Amino acid sequence: MRLITLALAALLLLIQYPLWLGKGGWLRVYDLESQVAGAQQKATDLRARNAKLESEVNDLKTGTGAVEERARYELGMIKQNEIFIQVLGKNGKPVESATPPPPPPEPRGDRKAVIE
Repeated sequence: MRLITLALAALLLLIQYPLWLGKGGWLRVYDLESQVAGAQQKATDLRARNAKLESEVNDLKTGTGAVEERARYELGMIKQNEIFIQVLGKNGKPVESATPPPPPPEPRGDRKAVIE
């Protein structure tokens, strides 16, 4: 009787092995589901980034406002008859503003000024 019980227990364990640890087992399924969730999150993030870049490309293609903004902030360009004012901090480096500067005053000529 004892031998039959041990044989049945061994068979039960052999049947359970593929369910838990086999090629299509629960652990493998759980691992694959977590990989799929990660890939879906990455794809969602990339779609949002692509939409933002597409919007920026459309702005650059259709309007002059975005081109002018990039020219001002990235290249430091100014319009003709504008006054350029640069504010220097205590360390002698230009102070960067978190907000865009207000619209320039009425043009008075080609002058540049540096304020410390």
